[in-house]
Formats: sequence, C-alpha cells, structure tokens
Amino acid sequence: MRKAVQIAALSIVCCFMLLTVARSEPLPVLALGPQRTVITRNPKIGVHTRLTDEVEAWKIKYTLQMVREMGAPWIVEYFPWAYHERLPGFFEWSHSDLVIDHANRQGLTVIARLGFVPEWARPADSPASFLPPERYADFGDYVYAFTDRYRGRVDYIIVWNEPNLALEWGFRPVDPADYTELLKIGYARAKEANPQVQVLGGALAPTLAPPGDEFAMNDLLYLQAMLDAGAGEAMDGLAVHAYGWVYPADDAPDPEVVNFRRAELLHQILLDNGYGDMPLHLTEGGWNDHPRWTRAVKPGQRIAYTLQAYEQAQGWPWLASINLWAFRFPWPNKTYLDYFSFVTPEFVPKPIYDEVKRYATSDK
Repeated sequence: MRKAVQIAALSIVCCFMLLTVARSEPLPVLALGPQRTVITRNPKIGVHTRLTDEVEAWKIKYTLQMVREMGAPWIVEYFPWAYHERLPGFFEWSHSDLVIDHANRQGLTVIARLGFVPEWARPADSPASFLPPERYADFGDYVYAFTDRYRGRVDYIIVWNEPNLALEWGFRPVDPADYTELLKIGYARAKEANPQVQVLGGALAPTLAPPGDEFAMNDLLYLQAMLDAGAGEAMDGLAVHAYGWVYPADDAPDPEVVNFRRAELLHQILLDNGYGDMPLHLTEGGWNDHPRWTRAVKPGQRIAYTLQAYEQAQGWPWLASINLWAFRFPWPNKTYLDYFSFVTPEFVPKPIYDEVKRYATSDK
C-alpha cells in the first residue's frame, strides 16, 4: 500500500518540481561565516531554541550567534516529522540544513527532538501527536533518514516528547510499554544509520498525576514502567523536563512536589534499576517571571534560581546538559509563555540573558 502511495506521490512531486524550476530564481545564500567556539565557564549550559517556525535565515543565524555569545554550548531543537516528510518517502531538508549548519558553525551541540505525525501516517482528523502502532515503522524510517543525513553533525536525538501526557500521546491513555516499543524501533533505526548517535528516551513531563488519571502519568512511575518494559536497553540517555515553578533551584527533591531537583529522583530510579551510569539531559526546564501567573516568580528570583541551577548541574556528574525553555519565540505568544524566553522576538536581550552571559563568560 505504501508503495502505491509513493508512486502517486512521485508523480505529484515531479510535476511540482517542473513548475518550480520553470518559475523560480536561485534562493539567496546566507554565508555561514567563520567557525566559532563557545567560550563558557559551564559546559553544561544549553537552551531550547524553538527555530522550527522561524523562516528567515538571518534570524536563525543571529539566534544561534546570540546563544553562543551567552556562553551556552548546547541547544535542543525540534525537527517535526510532518515538516520533513510531507509525502511518504520524500524528504525535504532545506530548513533543518539551515538550522543545523548554522548551529554547527557557531560551535553548538544539537540535540534533535523528533516527533509530530504527518497527515498521511495517521487517521483523518486525528491530532498530530497521534501515531497508530502500525505506523511505528514509518516513524522509524524518518529517524533513520534524519540520523543518516546528519551523521557527524547531530550526535543526539530524542524519540518523541512527553509521552507521559495524553496531549502528547494522541489523546490516548498514556502507555509506557507502548512508548517503549516506539523507542526500541527508533533506537534500532538510529543506530543502523549512525552507530555513534546517542538516542535519548523519555523527555518526560514532571507531573503529580494520580494513578488512573486520564490526562497524564506521574513521570516517576512512568520511567519505572519504561524500564520494566526494556527501555534501558533502547536508549543511551534519558531526556527529562525540570521546571522549578515557584521553588528555588536548591529546594529539596520530593516525590510529591514538582521542582527543579525532581531530576534527582529520576536519576535514582535509573540507579536502582542498574542504569546509574546512564546520563540525563535536561531538555526543558527553568522558571517563568510573568507578573500574574500563579507558577511564576519575580524577575530577580528567576535570574537567581537559574544561575543556582547551573551551579547545581556542575555538581551532578550524571547530568550531561541543562537546556532551559526557551531562548526566543519567532513571534509573541501574548500569554505567560513569553515570560519563559531569554530574548524577545525582536532580539532584545532580557535581563536573564545578560545575567547568564555575565555568569557564563566572566573569569570569575
């Protein structure tokens, strides 16, 4: 069936290409510039860049330049399957090439988050987070194609995002064993394309959802169930999300509290199951300084807690990177989300940016 779809799609693509060639002019090329190196006193600092929907090349380049200048060697970026394989078997990489080439030239290490289901791989009118099990192999094909194309340029990939939330699992009941099957397929295909790539599982959302909750599963319980299903042999590291909400970064870890040090509890579960050497990557996290949101803190507290978190990360040998949400959005969200960012859509640095830059690049 997929072969028939591919043949039909090929005819459409060929016609489109002929029309495009006939009427288009060469696209302007934005020079990559000289190879750069990140200067930092803390090699674990990173940010989630959110360039997925940024269409202007100069803005992509400038965003990544500002990340380097802030002293952050890591980025997490989202590369949606639906954007790159709009028709089965036909890949379009121009935007991801642009982001990855500029990130590499700025000296940044890219962690690629993969997900978001194209329409052809899911039932009509289903959400883009819904992937039926019979299509897991198709997602594996995308993982293979992405990893193969960016061999030597992207050394880390995340298989899916927050699968312990129904919202991110197609509004189905969350199922750690089912996710582990998807992870196993992604792991095998990634290693087939590049044996050196590091496959990260999880990207678990911190949540205190009670057993049987229809919207989410507690991340601690979810991780244990993943390991029971064999996930420990299908990932090289664990991606976790750690938001501080109203608590300082040194607030003690507690299974009944969502705070920054909840990451320690996830590490302990790995340790208890014989995977104590498995690194964690914090791929979302941080604090928000919206003036009225109930989970926000004051701007000065946000700065203090963020710097405190970076220092704590230095002392956690099991944490490889700490990538906070989010560096910049292409346009204003006009919600509390804007108060997670380090830089405005117009590239105006916020105080959090200036203070992190001072912390990361100073001699002290």
